[in-house]
Amino acid sequence: MRPMPIALLLLLLLHVYLGARLLPALAHPLALAGTAALLAATLLLIPAAFAGRRGRNRRAADRWTWAGMTALGLFSMLAVLTLGRDVLLLAGAVLGLPPLAGPSAAAVPLLALAAVAIGAVGARRTAAVREVDVPVDGLPPALHGFTIVQVTDVHVGPTVKRAYVQRIVDAVNRLQPDAVALTGDLVDGRVADLRDDVAPLAGLRARHGSFFVTGNHEYYSGVAEWTDALRGLGLTVLENAHRVLDHGGARLVLAGVRDFSAGQVVAGHRSDPQAAIAGAPADAAVRVLLAHQPRSAAAAADAGFDLQLSGHTHGGQFWPWNLFVRFQQPFTAGLHRLQDLWVYTSRGTGYWGPPKRFGAPSEITLLKLVPAS
Repeated sequence: MRPMPIALLLLLLLHVYLGARLLPALAHPLALAGTAALLAATLLLIPAAFAGRRGRNRRAADRWTWAGMTALGLFSMLAVLTLGRDVLLLAGAVLGLPPLAGPSAAAVPLLALAAVAIGAVGARRTAAVREVDVPVDGLPPALHGFTIVQVTDVHVGPTVKRAYVQRIVDAVNRLQPDAVALTGDLVDGRVADLRDDVAPLAGLRARHGSFFVTGNHEYYSGVAEWTDALRGLGLTVLENAHRVLDHGGARLVLAGVRDFSAGQVVAGHRSDPQAAIAGAPADAAVRVLLAHQPRSAAAAADAGFDLQLSGHTHGGQFWPWNLFVRFQQPFTAGLHRLQDLWVYTSRGTGYWGPPKRFGAPSEITLLKLVPAS
């Protein structure tokens, strides 16, 4: 059986489970009708969103995606809360507690709707600035306070458009950084469809420029076309390469690698921190690597980098999936140490899929180099 029919069958079975566990326990006609309507809507809208994206009318496709991805976020919360309810009911039965089947069933859709509403606000707002000090041994005075603003995982596409990108650019420029790092998954779609939406990136301003590395979603969207388009906007695309930044007489190496999984999509497109730093001056005070996935950290440490900036995880984006990222990536979010390497993993500046951020807020990260005490 093909993947799509399997996915549709699984979706149907999960809806049957939710309906069987919630609907019989709802005594009030309004609660029963409302919950049934929510389940019917998610069952229809989720596959319609994926089917609609194949349409030629981009506006109609985007509207279907909005509806379907919102439904997916709602369905996710309904499923998790229903499963949690069943666990609590089982525990209550074992402990001999009074049954609360009816009230708990009514609470599930209400809590799910509340989570979707709160998550939508979190996703659609302009990401807040998160300031992070990175202590560096032997940091020369010229580089004290050197700032890099990291933007990652914007996912420009059906629900993230030009105005959203412009707000990010304006927020970054207000920080007046020394360098801007865009660490992948900028887009979800073709250059032909999204060229106008990413155009505000040409307005990014930084003392040493703006630098971009690919994420896995660039490889799903036509990586060669996107790297050419971003170079056309004035971004420096680093594909296993580096640049030397002279800052007040001190030198900083800023390197970048292709996405960790790039070689699985395009033959020969390996991710190679050793190649990225090859030929860099040995006397450089700081060596920074831009790598979309935190999984690059082990190779970055071996290559002698001091700091790696990554994204990819979205910090889990919304509960409870933020609890499971650690099983696929070494770091979920924040600043961590691996041998002599600092690794900063951003929660992302945009969102993917459901327009929902719940328990994992988006961020524009202002990283400042400071001397280690």
